[in-house]
Amino acid sequence: MKLHYAMKANPMPALVCHMAGLVDGIDVASAGELKVALDAGADPREISFAGPGKQLAELRQAVAAGILINVESFREVAELARISHETGCPARVAVRVNPDFELKSSGMKMGGGAKQFGVDAEQVPELLAEIGRSGMAFEGFHLFAGSQNLKPEAIVEAQGKSYELALRLAQSAPSPVRFLNLGGGFGIPYFPGEQPLDLAPIGANLAIIVERAARELPEAELVIELGRYLVGEAGLYVTRILDRKTSRGQTFLVTDGGLHHHLSASGNFGQVIRKNYPVAIGNRMTGDRREAVSVVGPLCTPLDLLADRMESS
Repeated sequence: MKLHYAMKANPMPALVCHMAGLVDGIDVASAGELKVALDAGADPREISFAGPGKQLAELRQAVAAGILINVESFREVAELARISHETGCPARVAVRVNPDFELKSSGMKMGGGAKQFGVDAEQVPELLAEIGRSGMAFEGFHLFAGSQNLKPEAIVEAQGKSYELALRLAQSAPSPVRFLNLGGGFGIPYFPGEQPLDLAPIGANLAIIVERAARELPEAELVIELGRYLVGEAGLYVTRILDRKTSRGQTFLVTDGGLHHHLSASGNFGQVIRKNYPVAIGNRMTGDRREAVSVVGPLCTPLDLLADRMESS
């Protein structure tokens, strides 16, 4: 079992350099991230590229670098076949599958139903036939059912279903499966009352899957891909208060950061139930006087809200 870092969680070059020495591989989502990963010294053989909007130039760069491309549409297969023919270098590809199930209780559902991510499971056999005819280097599957989950039983269920689906799809593959990315979904606690994820049942379940794969997919390397779980609690978002103003009884702290930096803290463009992330005034962590304030950013929209009527000193 290998561990990959999904660098979209934090692509800061210094951090990626640090992570490259700790994990087995890096998952990138753009040509810019690919350059950062390569500059950080990551092994191209252990870099994978996922994302539903890969541009032609990015696909060319990925083939030239020799990384694994998780294809997410028939268009990508056609373009990669053409690039492979023109360059004489067969593209390394895996198929990102949109499964026919979703990760229950996940913060963001990345699979199941109609999704922009991957290829619907029922269409994958046809796509695999196209890959076989193209002569590209097929390596395996990528399944990512959801993210930000704090319920181990849900993750265990999704990993089990992902493995079973990959096993069925392997029967239509043009060559043996050598790469199987079971995704991630591991969450971290953000709000009061949330408990850290219990890894024990997940680890026990993965051990069973690894044992089965040794018999049923003997050439496959299994991968878990994690982002926020590895780095989400390793830093703080810091912004500076520019102004303090009161409007009709409500106090606002206006900062130089907000929606354009931290989309989730601002409420993801108006989610139905918005929650305040923990916030603090860094140089006033203690004090007897308390008041309710709203922390807002500098943009001209009411959506630029980092904290709504939170108590501060």
